[in-house]
Amino acid sequence: QKQLMESGGGSAQTGGSLTLSCQASGYASSSRCMGWSRLAPGKKREGVAAIYTGGGPTYYADFARDRFTISQGNDGNTVTLKMNGLQPEDTALYFCTTAPLCRTWDTDFARTLSRGQGTQVTVSS
Repeated sequence: QKQLMESGGGSAQTGGSLTLSCQASGYASSSRCMGWSRLAPGKKREGVAAIYTGGGPTYYADFARDRFTISQGNDGNTVTLKMNGLQPEDTALYFCTTAPLCRTWDTDFARTLSRGQGTQVTVSS
């Protein structure tokens, strides 16, 4: 059974940092597009960042570029999102998300059901 298990998240002050981690299990291949999407109150789910665990590049939404860093573990089944410079508008439920390829990662991540249960990130001013 395929599973995506998030950890991390929590509360932070404006300008603070948090780290999210995701462990994938049950997948036949360790090569896939993995990353994070988020759902904020009153907004649609959106892609945050992605990485191709087969050794490809990283991808970021405009709001995440320069503040967030995505990385993968050596086994290709763990992905970490380091979030710096957090703002109240980053408050959302963050989902570990996966897709076969990263070619259209932002659109895929916003729609796919291939995601974990989510972990809450709350940023206060």
